[in-house]
Amino acid sequence: MNISPDETSFAVFGLGFVLGIRHALDPDHLVAVSTIVSRHKSVVRSSIAGVFWGVGHTASLLICGTSVLALRLRIPDGFVATAERAVAVMLVLLGVNALWRAIRNSRLHVHVHSHEGRRHIHFHAHQAESQGSHDHRHIFEMGLRSLLIGMVHGLAGTGALMILVIAAAPSLLAGSIYILIFGLGSIAGMLILSSAISIPFVVSARFFQTFNSGLQYVTALMSIGLGLFWISSV
Repeated sequence: MNISPDETSFAVFGLGFVLGIRHALDPDHLVAVSTIVSRHKSVVRSSIAGVFWGVGHTASLLICGTSVLALRLRIPDGFVATAERAVAVMLVLLGVNALWRAIRNSRLHVHVHSHEGRRHIHFHAHQAESQGSHDHRHIFEMGLRSLLIGMVHGLAGTGALMILVIAAAPSLLAGSIYILIFGLGSIAGMLILSSAISIPFVVSARFFQTFNSGLQYVTALMSIGLGLFWISSV
């Protein structure tokens, strides 16, 4: 059974789309997106942030990939390590920002109650009243932040390794199409991922304030921890 060039191209591009979705599930992406969506109280806003992340990721790959193909450039040996280090530093900064936001917007109250002659101490964490105003950020600010984070991620990890593979593409057009399809896959994956991750934050923000505060602290510490681990290992 002979396979036509068109069928081969379709299979390759289809694989690129699947790999793009898979790429969105990398650990650093999961942590970074968690810090982004933790500030939103809407699944729609979180989804939009995920889409902007994917657009930035694709734009970064497209610029670098087409430059490699068109100019026959050679990727420096330390490019991937430098890009991953930049992502690690960014994860630490995102985590510190998320931690500061959680501390600033949370208020810990101590309530003392007496039951049957015994005193009980209860701790309650409440969101500050100004928390709601932070969820109404302008769409441009939210999109720009996610876009820049996505662009940095596009230069690192498997995304950066993909650029090396693109260098062997038969033509500039084929390589560019592959990058775009890969990018569409990452956008779709990030849209799904950001929507799913935002659900616990949205639900807990409305009904379980203490749990929501805990989620924000855990997310921030995970981002800081992963970033520091990468910095020490790169």
